[in-house]
Amino acid sequence: MSQEHPETSPAAASRARKVGASRRGVSGGGGRSGGGGRRKRYIPGHTVAKAITATLLALALATGVGVVALYNHWNGNLDRYDIAAQLKDRPEKKDVAGPQEPLNILVMGSDSRSGEGNSIDGESGGGVSDTTILVHLSANRKFAYGVSIPRDTLVDRPDCYEESGEVIPGQQDAMWNAAFGVGGPACTVQQLEQVSGVRIDNYVVIDFSGFKDMVNALDGVEVCIPEDIVDTEHGITLEAGTREIKDDEALSYVRLRHTGDGTDPSRIKRQQAFLAAMINKVLSAGTLSRPDRLIGFMNALTDSLQTDYDSVGQMADLAGTLQGIGPSNVKFVTTPWEYSTRQEGRVEWTGEVEKLWQLVIDDEQLTDEFVEQSISAADDPEGSESGDPTDTASPTDGASTGKKGGKKSESGLSDDQRAAVGLCT
Repeated sequence: MSQEHPETSPAAASRARKVGASRRGVSGGGGRSGGGGRRKRYIPGHTVAKAITATLLALALATGVGVVALYNHWNGNLDRYDIAAQLKDRPEKKDVAGPQEPLNILVMGSDSRSGEGNSIDGESGGGVSDTTILVHLSANRKFAYGVSIPRDTLVDRPDCYEESGEVIPGQQDAMWNAAFGVGGPACTVQQLEQVSGVRIDNYVVIDFSGFKDMVNALDGVEVCIPEDIVDTEHGITLEAGTREIKDDEALSYVRLRHTGDGTDPSRIKRQQAFLAAMINKVLSAGTLSRPDRLIGFMNALTDSLQTDYDSVGQMADLAGTLQGIGPSNVKFVTTPWEYSTRQEGRVEWTGEVEKLWQLVIDDEQLTDEFVEQSISAADDPEGSESGDPTDTASPTDGASTGKKGGKKSESGLSDDQRAAVGLCT
């Protein structure tokens, strides 16, 4: 199936020439076989903050003044692009109790094929947001969750604004990812804020090549593929098995739509499972004890980002506040959806999405109906056998945000739900 891309405006094309080469974005998915092993068990108390500390300490011991040079190098890698002046009629942020401020970070994955390492499927063009994840960090820094928005979701896109102030006209029943194509990250942020009422604090964009480099810096991420995947149209072949994958194989896995029920929400679940496993590995003993991996990961991360963060130090300060969040408290969910009756092949949000946006606004943890649809960073790639065999709702009915499909585990996807989207059980 060929990816569909909206026509890019001349203004957007001009902007892309200025910053496109440095826009980076994720796109961002079985039986045991192949190389690699089980991912290292997470050790409580080891966090991203400690990962950064361990990296800098190792460098200090080895090079003395090398720490300053490396910090400056990482800062130099960042492509900073402030979009604040392009955002209009922004929602107010609700005051909530907590030692910190709750944060909402919008992560976008550009599917641009321009630039080295981005042409991985024989297609050309791109420039829309192949993946959009709203990351919410709680004020007490005890939990976090990512809300994935299917790229095929129909929304009424609001007017957006160029850096010059020129208006980019809105559109009714537009695909979600079209906003990035016509107005870049600013238009996507404007769209999310207007349709959800959620105030975005920062944004991050990463592309195919940057995502792949981060995976390679970790020496791969473990996945479980239940059966062989062969996509002749895009030249993608993935053998069944549980193993660590990297390079183009990892990128193909998170982008592939021709498995499970073939929908974008199904692909999103595989992306979420991959990102969960990636987070787990970053926080694992096998990574924290390897300065070379940590430095490589930070090099790839900073070299891949377009963002409005001022510096690596600002991001490190944020990481230092996350010491209470372990893998089991990091979850991924998808906006509740159903198939569109207005445009074939598209999806629309159900009324349940308003509950999800309100949880973000109020800085509350996910309720049971969303937890039942979630993937956790502590999940095993091979799934779980636990569940309730009396639950027999259809596993492919995307409209539900609660119980569906065969056995239902106490938290997260049931076995039937995992199977429906191409994950192991």
